Amino acid sequence: MGDFFKDLKVIEIASVLAGPSVGMFFSEMGSKVVKIENKKSKGDVTRSWKLPSEDRNATVSAYFCAVNFKKSYQYLDLTNVTDLASVKKQINEADVVILNFKFGDDVKFGLDYESLSKTNSKLIYGTINGFGEESERVAYDLILQAETGFMSMNGTADSGPIKMPVALIDILAGHQLKEGVLVALIERLNTGKGKKVSVSLYESAIASLANQATNWLMGKHVAKPIGSTHPNISPYGELFTTSDGELVTFAIGSDKQFDNLCTFLNLGNLITDIRFKNNFSRVKNRIELEEIISKRVKNFNSSDLISELNKRFVPVAKINKIDEVFQNPKAKAMILTEDINGVKTQRVKTVVFK
Repeated sequence: MGDFFKDLKVIEIASVLAGPSVGMFFSEMGSKVVKIENKKSKGDVTRSWKLPSEDRNATVSAYFCAVNFKKSYQYLDLTNVTDLASVKKQINEADVVILNFKFGDDVKFGLDYESLSKTNSKLIYGTINGFGEESERVAYDLILQAETGFMSMNGTADSGPIKMPVALIDILAGHQLKEGVLVALIERLNTGKGKKVSVSLYESAIASLANQATNWLMGKHVAKPIGSTHPNISPYGELFTTSDGELVTFAIGSDKQFDNLCTFLNLGNLITDIRFKNNFSRVKNRIELEEIISKRVKNFNSSDLISELNKRFVPVAKINKIDEVFQNPKAKAMILTEDINGVKTQRVKTVVFK
């Protein structure tokens, strides 16, 4: 598999997160990835998306580095005849091209699939758009989270709708495009011909509604912000404070897990309590259950609680802040480092299968 990817040449004419995440997948797999950036705008816009704590004079930002790794970078102006010719020549020699042009720009520059496939019939052409290939709407992850229902479900009754803290729709669309390109590459092994793969942020978002979609389609349940809790399972997502002031949460997906939790917390009476004896009853009476468990959890130190419940195969976790996450050796092992223009950069792996 390694040799297969190492022989691939990928041209990335994409910015921000979704498209570049696909390019980074191929670079992590060992492919040669060339990122074409807009010379006029001084490159990918995310190079300037910096935190106040970052060096304002650096050529890259932390955001940019999240999905750009082991790529070579070229600043070119597609309105310049010479630069455009260079881009087309490189695509003509490539296996894959990844694009996220504004509506109509692909045709304007002669970088549409129909034009490019005439000179490179083996080309896999991967493109990401916002709301479908025929839509001119400008698409940002926040807008997609709002329009496809994610924000309406996220948050609490008091907070109202809240966007997720990562550009999840971009990430999901990137995975969709990656999968499509891989399928096209497999087909090319048999046919010798390339193919166009198109992914929209909108459809990627809708496809990822999963159980919340079916809760509506089959149960006519309109999801509302309920914090971290789960509409179908209890206790699941409620936050409990331990004796050392830490927040912990449980994901109780079966009666056996509930029994083990109650036994450890010295709440064995709840196992046969008609209000909590099965998941349906627990969901119906989740507020009462939360209050009972909360009083008992306060008597335990977080590390002891987690250690003992893990031994009993009860899903439990402390709510870790991002700095705490990277104290874990497993998380540290996923950090990728690289110097870009003299800047020491770090990001986490996007390829984690083994």
